[in-house]
Amino acid sequence: MTAFAKASDGEYVDGEWQQDDVGQLAAALRAAADQVVPDTEYESHEVLMIAMNVRHNLFAIADELEEQL
Repeated sequence: MTAFAKASDGEYVDGEWQQDDVGQLAAALRAAADQVVPDTEYESHEVLMIAMNVRHNLFAIADELEEQL
């Protein structure tokens, strides 16, 4: 929620407000990805690889959302 709230919620373009819900959602997904793979020790290399894959997929979704802007 913090990442969503801190991300830009939009901007004025030619005097008209353009809401940026997608950018806020992408920021929230990236924050979630950072929570999936925190700076800590993992019980095995396999667990680390699974966590990194989830993180990568969340970042890919965020990138895809931003490309739609």
